[in-house]
Amino acid sequence: MSHSQPVTALRRRQISAAGEPTAKEREYLEVIYYLAARNEPVIAARLARWMKVQPPTVTHVVSRLLEKGFIERNAHGEITLTQTGLQLAEAMVRRHRILERFLVDVMGLPWHLIHEEAVRLEHALSPVMEERIMALVGQATTCPHGNPIPGQNEVYAGNTRLDTAQPGQVFTIRRIAEEAEEETPIVAFLEANGLVPDAEFTITDNIASIGVTLQRPGLSITVPTHIAELIWGDIAS
Repeated sequence: MSHSQPVTALRRRQISAAGEPTAKEREYLEVIYYLAARNEPVIAARLARWMKVQPPTVTHVVSRLLEKGFIERNAHGEITLTQTGLQLAEAMVRRHRILERFLVDVMGLPWHLIHEEAVRLEHALSPVMEERIMALVGQATTCPHGNPIPGQNEVYAGNTRLDTAQPGQVFTIRRIAEEAEEETPIVAFLEANGLVPDAEFTITDNIASIGVTLQRPGLSITVPTHIAELIWGDIAS
């Protein structure tokens, strides 16, 4: 009897650990959350494009997430988060965006550093630290890129993608799509040129093969189309 209890406790921990998502699976849960929150269909091909991996890799990870009960998939291959998966993904996204806000507003880090730093920190962030950091960033409702912090704001601002704006229109940036955060050169370009939430520009040209030319006092810049596709904002009425 004296040896049975420790073994049982060990097995309980092993079973619990087996059901936890790995770091890679957590990345997939976050991406699924982002797409669902933006009302975009979540299918394996979309995940493969985002993660920049081959379809078999996605199939393997999706199968693991299904086994662990974090996602469901219907007959059309569309993926949705279960309640357990949603709670986990939402908590991860909340921590990540709060940390990004803290790293910019309090620590003064530039944009191109904050995503990776937040990834490193978010898994170790306790509820106490999360609450304290939230207090330090003044109840922010979005991350520095303009994307909503779950629990503080559920609305994605900006109804117009920059690459669809027309010459003569006044465009106000509201958010940068999450995909951009994985590309350090892109976020560095955006910050260096003031392409940040609430910045206002006049569209002077839009050529699909080249990009969108923006102008404001003291600045005229052409944003390549593949970057303009990641910028969302509003057109002045």
